[in-house]
Amino acid sequence: MRKHLWWIIGALLLFSITVISWTPSSAIKTNKISDAKTLGAKELFAQYVADIYNTANLQQTGMNMAVLQKAVTGYLNLKLANKLHDNSNIITVIDFTRSSREKRMWIIDILNKSLILNTWVAHGQGSGDDMASRFSNSNESHQSSLGFYLASEVYFGKHGRSLKLDGLDAGINSAARARGIVVHAADYVSQGTINQLGRLGRSFGCPAVSTAVSDKVINTIKGGSVLYINGNDTKYTSKLLDENAAANFFGPDNAAAIAKL
Repeated sequence: MRKHLWWIIGALLLFSITVISWTPSSAIKTNKISDAKTLGAKELFAQYVADIYNTANLQQTGMNMAVLQKAVTGYLNLKLANKLHDNSNIITVIDFTRSSREKRMWIIDILNKSLILNTWVAHGQGSGDDMASRFSNSNESHQSSLGFYLASEVYFGKHGRSLKLDGLDAGINSAARARGIVVHAADYVSQGTINQLGRLGRSFGCPAVSTAVSDKVINTIKGGSVLYINGNDTKYTSKLLDENAAANFFGPDNAAAIAKL
């Protein structure tokens, strides 16, 4: 009898603990929604960039998250201005603060938060040797131009199959099409050239890529995706780098758009 009594007491205690600690699933959902509502647009924007960076394992490739944030800022501002196709979820980031020996070009699917390609890219002869430190929008400067571009149409030129770029920053890269600044393949973008020269070869200002990946690069980014070139230049400014404006994308009026991110 005593054994049965202790068993009943133990069962009652276990039941009491379970009831006290149990939280309805509806309450959990409400708490999550409530937490999300406490975050402002800027916090949601920063969280979004960090999520892309971490999910795509971009730190392992040497990418600086601050550079990704600049690229995503421009992307969202262009999206808010209806300058992008609805299905344009690809961004290309080139970081000319890094050595040409490093793979400093990233093509990222920001919808699926995945890295498509990380590869070498050349800068212009006039911009420097291993490191790019000078930038220009002028013809015959043989220098690279910083800023935001739209990767436009494919054509066949002196470098074979190439991709035209339209510069979006007035006075910074707006002469890209007139200068013939395009994505094209180049033999001097290779490990062999790095081994021989201690750096990549250089272009006349184009973001030239390896012959081994040029078709993949062009096929992935053609048709109006965003390309952003980062570099050390205190004179570079762009309205597309307005983070306050970009954060508006995460405001209450864009709930449907946010759901697609």
